Formats: sequence, C-alpha cells, structure tokens
Amino acid sequence: MVMKFSNFIFPAAETPEDDGRVIRESVAEAQLCDRLGVDTVWLAEHHFDGICAYVDPISFAAALATCTENIKIGFAVAQMSLHHPIRFAEQMNVIDHLSKGRLIVGLGRGTAYNIYDYQGFDIDPNEAQERLIESEDIMLKAWTTENFEYKGKFWNIKLPKLRPAPYTKPHPAILRASSTEESMIGLAKECRPFMMNVQSDEVTQHRMDLYRDTLAEAGCNEVEVAAKVSESWVWRNIFVAETDEEAERLGVPAFIRQHEFRAEMRKRVYAEQGVRLQEEKKGIARNDPKKGLIYGSPATVAERLAKIDAIGVGGIMMTFRLGPMSAEVANSSIKLFMEKVAPEFQNMAAAAE
Repeated sequence: MVMKFSNFIFPAAETPEDDGRVIRESVAEAQLCDRLGVDTVWLAEHHFDGICAYVDPISFAAALATCTENIKIGFAVAQMSLHHPIRFAEQMNVIDHLSKGRLIVGLGRGTAYNIYDYQGFDIDPNEAQERLIESEDIMLKAWTTENFEYKGKFWNIKLPKLRPAPYTKPHPAILRASSTEESMIGLAKECRPFMMNVQSDEVTQHRMDLYRDTLAEAGCNEVEVAAKVSESWVWRNIFVAETDEEAERLGVPAFIRQHEFRAEMRKRVYAEQGVRLQEEKKGIARNDPKKGLIYGSPATVAERLAKIDAIGVGGIMMTFRLGPMSAEVANSSIKLFMEKVAPEFQNMAAAAE
C-alpha cells in the first residue's frame, strides 16, 4: 500500500482585509495541488474568527470542483451541528456531480473551542454530538430511499425523493473525524475509517495498533482491516525547504504564530462571552513544533514521514500554509514535497512489490 499524500488547506486571515486575498490564494493552491498529483485537498469549517479564511467548505468545495480535474475534495470536517441534513445532502449531491465523484464527505460534531460558531447559528453546543449522529442517519437514508420520512429529536422530515440523486452510488464516501481514542474505538467497532488529528508519532502508533485490533474484534477479516486502514488519514503540519536551516527559519515561526493567533482568538471570545467550551490542554502535540510540525530539507522530511509510513496509515493530511506564511512560500514547499519527497515513497512501494 502506497501512503497517500494530501493537502489540508486551512489558511488564516488575521484581519477582514485579508479575507478575499487569502480565499483566492487558496483556490490557486488547490489548483497547484491538482497539477502536481496530490491525492486529496481537505477543507475545514470555522466561522466568525479568521482561523479559516474561506469559512464555508461547501461553497468552497463547489468552486474547487469546477476548476480542478483529478484531485479529490474532502471535508475535515463539516460541522454537522450547524447544518440542516437534507439541505446538506442536496449540496453534497451537487458537488458530487460537479466533481464527477471526487467528493469525500468528512463529518464532525463541531468546534470544541469557539462558542461563536454555535451562537451564530442558534445551536446549543451540548446538542452537537446528537445532532451529528441524527444528521448522518438522515442523510444516508435520504440518499438511498424514496418517499422518505423521518421523526427524530431535532428534525421531522418528509420528502418524495432527493434531487439531484448522488453521482456516486449509492452515495458519496463518508468519513468521520476522531479527536479522542474513545471516538476512534467507536468507529472501529462499526468497521469505519477515520481521520486522526495531529498527534505525536508515538500516539499515532498506539492508536493505529488499537484501531486494527478493534476492527478485528468487530469481525473484520484481514482484507477488510487493510481496506479500512487504507481509507483512514492522520494530520500533520509540513514545511519543506531546500535546507534544514531554511525550513527552520521560515517554517517554525509561522507555525508558532499560527497557534498564537488561535490562542488570542479564544482568549478574546472568552473575555467577550464569559464562556469557554473547553480548556485546551497544555503541551498537546499540535501546538509543539517538535511534535506537531515536520520540517526540513526533502531528505529530512522524507525520513520523518517514513516513520509514519512504517506505522501503517492510509494517508497523511498535510497543512503546508502555516499561519501568516505567504502563498509563494507555501506553494514552494508543496512543489518541493511533490517533486522530491513523494517520489521516494512511490519508489519504495515499487521496490517492495
């Protein structure tokens, strides 16, 4: 199995004046990845805070579907507590047709930090997980059932037939995010693939071993376990430059500023609202450059990624544009990766056959 490489486009716009420019640059970044042969581009959903400039992955995915040819387009993730499931299912079908089956519907319950996301859409954050589960159930049935009726806790629905019908049969691929070991185990018990957030290599190894064991305990045979692993993804921040020194000079400060900006936003939200959804733990991997950022020359980055490849994952979701990093610098990193790092893994896979 060749480990797949993808780009998680997650660009910050620190001021409203930056929004339009960063959105347009993100379209160009996706087009570059399409030309370079990147497997998938992933899109986030964050509202009202500038953490993700394009805000809405649905409209942005539709735009990308019309200006790319081969790259898959996935959500990492759509915050389902903020969406009506029938409208969302219709929108997915439109994007599925526009992209001719290149869509991956990544679902999550919603943000763990920004109360604005819930307040802005008049949603109780305590209902987020239940809304996710009910929404997914509704969408799956609406995609595959005519004369559909549903009575649930949040929605009572009746419709003759969803139009347009999905391009992909029976429906677009669905993937769930898993930020905790417990949620990953739950997905494994249902024999489902998953997306893992940024973790240390040690935690990634532990969780993937546990995932495979749980799949087997749930009744999956070796072929099915391998298939579910191949559909699962882990997230890393990546920066590639010609030398290790240049990568440290450009990549590390941008990574640090990325997390400073997010922390500043959360402090501002708390000061204004007096509400904190969740206290972020100190020392977590995604905030630590030594654990949450893979940076260096092509050879150094390839060496680091080989350790993840040895763990056995389906693919890596890589965020290349970090914090205030310019589009030019980020795109140079992407080009170096696809031209000098990715081929190393293709060559290793070919040699192993």
